[in-house]
Amino acid sequence: MAKLGDIVQKIRSKNAGPFWLTVDIFCGTAHAYAHVVTKLPSAAVAKAFGMNTQDIKRFDIADLHVVKFSLPRPHVQGSTRDPDMHGASWAALLAELSLEE
Repeated sequence: MAKLGDIVQKIRSKNAGPFWLTVDIFCGTAHAYAHVVTKLPSAAVAKAFGMNTQDIKRFDIADLHVVKFSLPRPHVQGSTRDPDMHGASWAALLAELSLEE
């Protein structure tokens, strides 16, 4: 099984305000996009982030070959319990996910 990070062009995570994070999967090609859309269930993303599936919002943007996930931050940005103020490390969790060929 291939890792998501090996299939797509780039995975980026960032702040979407103090209460939300956004993870963008830039597939690069229509073929990679179709593969990711069909082989990456939202439940697998939720599991990787330790969240419930219903708490994650998914946006499949075919024209841009992008799959986007928005999720609530486990801790408010900048709080003493927030280990990643910019939200940049969340992308690494998705890059390691295995997808069926």
